[in-house]
Parts: sequence; C-alpha cells; structure tokens
Amino acid sequence: MKIKILTIFPSFYNDFLSTSIIKRAISKKLISIEIIDIRKYSLDKNKRTDDTPIGGGAGLIMSIEPIYRALKDNSNKKSHIVLLSPSGKKYKQDDATRLSKEKEIVLICGHYEGIDSRIEKYIDEEISIGDYILTGGEIPSLVLSDSIIRLVDGVISPSSIVEESFNSSLLEYPQYTYPRVFKGDKIPDILFCGNHQVIDKYHHKMALITTYIKRPDLIDYSSLSKEDKKIIDLLKEGKDIPLSAEEEKAIQSGKKFIK
Repeated sequence: MKIKILTIFPSFYNDFLSTSIIKRAISKKLISIEIIDIRKYSLDKNKRTDDTPIGGGAGLIMSIEPIYRALKDNSNKKSHIVLLSPSGKKYKQDDATRLSKEKEIVLICGHYEGIDSRIEKYIDEEISIGDYILTGGEIPSLVLSDSIIRLVDGVISPSSIVEESFNSSLLEYPQYTYPRVFKGDKIPDILFCGNHQVIDKYHHKMALITTYIKRPDLIDYSSLSKEDKKIIDLLKEGKDIPLSAEEEKAIQSGKKFIK
C-alpha cells in the first residue's frame, strides 16, 4: 500500500515515519509513505499557497492551483483521494477497514480557513475525525494513516486486530498485567483460572459491561444474545453482575495458577 500526504508542513511527519509500528512497516516494505510539499507546486515567487477569501471573510484560504498541480503529479486513476475536512463524514473503524484495501491513498491536508471549494471536483471523499476545530489536516492525516496501516496484512498480528475495540461494536474488555495486587486493586481471579473458553466468555461479558457504561451508543441491541440482554437489564437496574456458576467453578479449579 502507498499513502501520499499533501501538506505545507512536511517536517511535521518526521517522528511519525521513524517510530514504532510505522517504521517497521516501512522497513519491511509492507507500506510506503510519501510526504509531498504543496509549496513546491506553487507558482508564486514566494511559494505562497494561500490568498484572501473572495467576497470577504476572516483568515486565508488555501489556493486550488498548487494543490491541483500536486495531485496531478502524484496521483493516478487508481489513487483514492481524501480531503481531510470538518465538513466530511465522521471517520469510523469501518472506514479504516475499507481504506486499508486501497492500493494507493492520497490525503490532502487543509490549513488556514480551508481550501478553495473547487477542490471537491478532484477528490473521492471528505473525511472528518471529529466535531472540533484543528489548525490543519496534519493531525487527522496521522490518525487515518495509523488506523489504516495497522490493518495492512503483516503489520501487526491478526489476533490483535480481531480482539480490538470497535471490531464487534463493543469496546475492548479491561486488561491487566503484574503485579496481581496494586494499592489494594486485585486482578480478577477468573483470569488466572487457565480455562480459556471460560475466560473468553468473561472477556465478552466485560466488554459488554464496559461498552454499556462508557459508550452505550455503540451497542447493537438487535445482535445481543439472551445472556447479553440479561446483563444489560441488570445494568439498567443498577445491579452488580454476578459470576456465573461456570466462572465460579473455573476459579476454584484454577487456584493453583494464581501467583
């Protein structure tokens, strides 16, 4: 996969390209990322890429010509061109999955008060990462790039992707590591039982509980099992969720695993 980012601040990406998973993905040639300086395509003697808004208004507007020239030189019919804009569709995990299947993505970073609206003729879609104002599209371009790259085959282990938040419309279940007790807070005994089938069920239950408490809007109630619905009913009533008989039995059987 290729990702090309059109920006007026190319140095913004130095650390991103040389850190952690992104660096390894590039070194393994699983992906390539090219940062394109829009200023190089400006015909202005001072390499300006902006001008005052026609008809009045505050701030400056990015000119269409240098962006068009950059697109013409760095995209083709197979490129999927994305404008990062607060007017775009709100970005979700499904979009990351969809975009990870593209051969080449071109991300256009706006700045100042926006881009000449005629740019819309030359893009495939507009995407927003949320309902708030940023100084430019550089941070959103990092968000999209990171979320897409990690879904490319070979970048991270498939099992990690399967269990992550949003892949099942639920947030991820709580996770822990040693020490077993920290300032009086204990890791649940069930996680030491050694019965992975029971633990998987417990993880699902805790993911459901976590999602109901933190992001109830994510829950697809039509897809819930009878057991899931019972848990939701108890939560609505403000009641604690007890361990099941299967979980209690697994804890008793697995006490030898507890350190």
